[in-house]
Amino acid sequence: MTVRPPDPVPAARAPVPAATAVPGSSPVTSGLARVLDDLVRIPGTRYRVGVDPVIGFVPVVGDAVGTVVAAAVLIEAIRNRVPVRILFRMGWNYVVDAVLGTIPFVGDVADIAHKATSKNLRLVDRTIAEGRTVDTDARGYLLRAVGAVGLMLLVLLGMAAFALWVLLRLIGLF
Repeated sequence: MTVRPPDPVPAARAPVPAATAVPGSSPVTSGLARVLDDLVRIPGTRYRVGVDPVIGFVPVVGDAVGTVVAAAVLIEAIRNRVPVRILFRMGWNYVVDAVLGTIPFVGDVADIAHKATSKNLRLVDRTIAEGRTVDTDARGYLLRAVGAVGLMLLVLLGMAAFALWVLLRLIGLF
């Protein structure tokens, strides 16, 4: 009786050594982005749509869910030390999403096409895969990253205040 050596592991399924593994977005963040932006394929097309536009019709809940997911993706980016300029690009995607979202109904349709969460997650994954992460001391990077996110929040809050002011002016209360 002859003993055969085990079949070699195919190259496509060979484990990646830990030293060369590329840290990417977490399964939770990827799953959230998929559910919000790409959950169901539209029959007869290759286009996918998620629940974000649907929950966007619910006045407060839709925006709250989008904000939580946006925060999760930004935290993922900071955890993986993507450059601050990439954080600003991510913030720009969220600002565009917020501006589009201020237009009733039209904003929800535009949200189907824009998909800020998926764009930002791909941006984080691509940045990490290309090795464009920041290699500085933790405190310095963290201060710059928190400053960038804080600036984005100030811009979004300023836009919300301006939109409220315009609305109050239109209805004659201000």
